[in-house]
Amino acid sequence: MIDLAPLYRALKEKGYSAEREHVLIEGIPVQFIPAYNAVVSEAVREAIAKDYEGVKTRVLKMEHLFAIMADTNRPKDRERIKNLLGVVPFDRKLLTDILQRHSLVKRWEEIVGKV
Repeated sequence: MIDLAPLYRALKEKGYSAEREHVLIEGIPVQFIPAYNAVVSEAVREAIAKDYEGVKTRVLKMEHLFAIMADTNRPKDRERIKNLLGVVPFDRKLLTDILQRHSLVKRWEEIVGKV
């Protein structure tokens, strides 16, 4: 188990506030996810390098976020998947590959139907 409490304390000392699972950093909600299983570890390894207003950061691919939400299978994650499917662009083939690699196809189909 990875304890994120020291990170949240350090951010609070710097003036950043937590809101639910996010920390507001310069007005941007940021979620810190420890690599607690294979799908999250893969997502972190394959995160995309981005430049946001001059700050280099790494962002998880949408396909990995979908797989992580399917894996956790919490009601709020199932709802997020359904809400995001028609709104955000994603690579269906990549999502299928990720779901297959992590034995999540059946879970995905239980949530939304066929990939």
